[in-house]
Amino acid sequence: MFLFAPETAHSLTVSILKFVLAIPLVSSIFKSIYSVSANENKKINLLGLDFKNRVGLAAGFDKDGKYFDAMTHLGFGFVEIGTVTPRPQSGNPQPRLFRLKQDQALINRMGFNNDGVDALAQRLKDKKDKIGDVIIGGNIGKNKDTPNENAVDDYLYCFKALHGLVDYFVVNVSSPNTPGLRQLQDKAPLTALLTTLQNENTKYTSQTPIFLKIAPDLTENQLDDIIDIVATTKIEGLIATNTTIDRSGLTQSTDEIGAGGLSGAPLTQRNTEIIDYLRQRLPTETIIIGVGGIMNAQDAAAKIKAGADLLQIYTGLVYEGPGLVKAIVKEVG
Repeated sequence: MFLFAPETAHSLTVSILKFVLAIPLVSSIFKSIYSVSANENKKINLLGLDFKNRVGLAAGFDKDGKYFDAMTHLGFGFVEIGTVTPRPQSGNPQPRLFRLKQDQALINRMGFNNDGVDALAQRLKDKKDKIGDVIIGGNIGKNKDTPNENAVDDYLYCFKALHGLVDYFVVNVSSPNTPGLRQLQDKAPLTALLTTLQNENTKYTSQTPIFLKIAPDLTENQLDDIIDIVATTKIEGLIATNTTIDRSGLTQSTDEIGAGGLSGAPLTQRNTEIIDYLRQRLPTETIIIGVGGIMNAQDAAAKIKAGADLLQIYTGLVYEGPGLVKAIVKEVG
């Protein structure tokens, strides 16, 4: 697949996987090879949800909920779909996904390309019987042309559309690929946004946990603000972290690639440092999902030791293949 352009390779991979897994015998073989549950089939209960293991598929891999039923055959304990926006949008011009093989990294500037939240909601309704015991997260964002002062309306629309169809929500204000989006990480607008979603959440008989996905480029003062916001809004957890705009330490030049979020091995150390910083200052009941630079089982174990409750992978899956999921589950339970 590395012979193809990255975005083409991704589309081919998931399409082939979905096709072959429609064959019952092949489906059973995949499950026997890749699936493993933590602690001898003892599920991990967090926030009232039963995770069959700690390893999830990060957002961005399956933006529109087209492949999550196929991805469950690779051993994931949970799958996060999105980022999805109220209206469909095509994202940024191609090429917008790049491999940095020497650094075991990816750069993307996808720009929230997706079919819109209503299409995703319908797919989830149609596929509900195929999900089984896998936890599904919904990662929500705003449309590119929505001004920041109206961003809360976009997030609220997505929240309402997916409520009851996903097991947890993720508020994405940390992607570097939508102009001005990261300004919503400032204390005042972020507090207002999360408070609005929490107020909406209380209107339902069954409330859905809300997570905030943060950038790895935040300073300690900004991380302290995030910790205060968690206490104020009483959201259930953080996802640490999104991609970075930092290019320091890379061996491969990115001059011809240009802007975008960097993921993979260069993020390993910084991500672990952020998890450790947050865990020391957050209540134990606040869940941290660690994602960023998990390229092997040892990287995963370091995130758990730093204080992550759950993990997600994406770039590591691209470079190491689906066997990485099983290796991590065996290492961290």
